Amino acid sequence: MRPTITKLVVASHNEGKVREIRILLKPYGIDTFSAAELNLPDPEETGTTFAANAELKAILAADAADMVALSDDSGLAVDALGGAPGIYSARWGELPDGSRDFAVAMKKVHDKMQAAGGPDTARFICALSLAFPGGEVHTYEGKVEGRIIWPPRGDKGFGYDPVFVARGDTQTFAQIDPQEKHAKSHRADAFAKLIKAWFSQNDPAP
Repeated sequence: MRPTITKLVVASHNEGKVREIRILLKPYGIDTFSAAELNLPDPEETGTTFAANAELKAILAADAADMVALSDDSGLAVDALGGAPGIYSARWGELPDGSRDFAVAMKKVHDKMQAAGGPDTARFICALSLAFPGGEVHTYEGKVEGRIIWPPRGDKGFGYDPVFVARGDTQTFAQIDPQEKHAKSHRADAFAKLIKAWFSQNDPAP
């Protein structure tokens, strides 16, 4: 029988990700703490896949906090760029001082797409890893198909949201209501699998 989980640490220093994960977990009565709140280190992502990076971060956070940890590794895969930026999505926005600016990252994607030609199709991919102190880890993957637009539109999202329009939509992830995004995003797809496996026995709050 799987253990009941009532609290966990979200193994991320990305406030946007932490906020989305908290919203998705709130109906199931899970208390969440961020890596930043617990002063956990932000480890180097040395994996070659989203799943490998998510597992690395979750395992390290679970052991450091002695608490169940949930980690998200996600990014944008653009067909015209052969799947890039992929696992390096955040790094495409890195500045000389080590900070990250996604306006820079989005412009880089746009410029490389213009140079490469090809389709505007893309997808967001998410790997969620749930780790327990001691090394046990379970990973779930999700994705959402769409296309890249330019110029960026909207201010409600984060990361590459202002240039991504999900299939069947006309507005970017940064333009639509956050609740609508939470219902259809790559993170929501992965979360549906996580919830079914671990939290479906919890009674969702009204």
